[in-house]
Amino acid sequence: METNIINIILNETFAKVVSDDDRLVFVREDGSYVAFYHRQVCCENVYIESIVGDLSDLVGSPILMAEEVISDSEYDESGDPCTWTFYKFATIKGYVDVRWLGTSNGYYSESVDMYESLNDPTYSITTYHKTKIEALIANNS
Repeated sequence: METNIINIILNETFAKVVSDDDRLVFVREDGSYVAFYHRQVCCENVYIESIVGDLSDLVGSPILMAEEVISDSEYDESGDPCTWTFYKFATIKGYVDVRWLGTSNGYYSESVDMYESLNDPTYSITTYHKTKIEALIANNS
C-alpha cells in the first residue's frame, strides 16, 4: 500500500463538495475547484465504487485530514488487474471515505487523476473533462 497526503486541499475550507460516479469535486468560495477524476484512454474503467460518510461534512470547515491510499495491484474475478484507491477526508464535523475502483486489461492506468482549476501550467485537462466537471458543479448549485 502507498499512502500520500493531499496537501492541495489540506487546511482549506470549501463551499461545496459534489460527486457523481466518475468525479469528486471540492469547490472554493471563489468558484475555483479541485477535482478527482480519471482521464480515460482506452480499455480501463475507473469510478467511485462507494462513499462512506456525508460529503456535506466536508463543507464550511477546514479539511484536517486528506489522504490517498493506493492498494497493491489485485485481480478481479476475470483475472484482469484492478486497483483500489481510497481517499480519506475529515473535518471537525465528520469523516468521509471515498473508494475508487480501477480495472483494466493490464496495459492502461487504473489511477485517479487530480486537477486544480487555478490554471496550474504543469498540468493540462481536456475540454471534455473540464466541461463534465463544471456541469457537475453547476447541476449541484
